[in-house]
Amino acid sequence: MVLGIWILVLVIALLIIVFISYFNRFAILENRIENSEGQINVQLKKRADLVPNLVESVKGYVKHEKAVVTEVTNARKALVGAGANLGKKIKAGDQLQGALSRLFAIAENYPNLKANENFVKLQEELASIEDKVAYARQYYNDSVLDYDNLFSTFPGNIFAKIFGRKQKDYLKITESEKAVPKVSF
Repeated sequence: MVLGIWILVLVIALLIIVFISYFNRFAILENRIENSEGQINVQLKKRADLVPNLVESVKGYVKHEKAVVTEVTNARKALVGAGANLGKKIKAGDQLQGALSRLFAIAENYPNLKANENFVKLQEELASIEDKVAYARQYYNDSVLDYDNLFSTFPGNIFAKIFGRKQKDYLKITESEKAVPKVSF
């Protein structure tokens, strides 16, 4: 009789340990996803903060290219105004990156601008931020992969239902970003 009670106590203790372990694993992975989302937001904000300085550096040189400067400014406004929705921020950030790419392409026609120390420094900072955004997106997707693996495997799928967890979405690139750039000579 006493042995049966000890076995029952051990089984209950083991179930409690497994229950706590899975709860903590889900919590840790969700925190990792939230952290990586925060890192993406930090880099997007840094990029948006650099844009006004870049636009001011360029304005004096590209007076005939107001459409591109306006496009960059509007894309920055969209990024800043995207709110807390990560999907909207990523989309607005991609639009800003596209506008900045067009601005840099136009800058190629202005040797004095390309030689401007401020412009070069801002361009380098933006390139560095783009690398960090790409890394943060990769880290986010890696974190979602870990979470979804736990979510979809046994017994994690059972605990996910018990804890009311939902599957997470990956950050995806748009079809236009997947397209191979056209190169002509």
